[in-house]
Amino acid sequence: MPIVVRLDVMLARRKMSLSTLAAAVDITLANLSILKSDKAKAVRFSTLEAICRVLECQPGDLLEYVPEPPAAPAE
Repeated sequence: MPIVVRLDVMLARRKMSLSTLAAAVDITLANLSILKSDKAKAVRFSTLEAICRVLECQPGDLLEYVPEPPAAPAE
């Protein structure tokens, strides 16, 4: 998936645990873990907004677009 979640990086910068963030954002630890482990298929803007508010960051600090390498031409 070309969108990579960098939540772990921001948590380390803020010296905050995942469980502390989950409580502050009022989201289950399980759902936040799915987001952190890059297994989420979607994220609500309201959740993203709450995470950014608590971590004092921008959405671009949490999400990064990493293009996939082009497929090799078929021979």
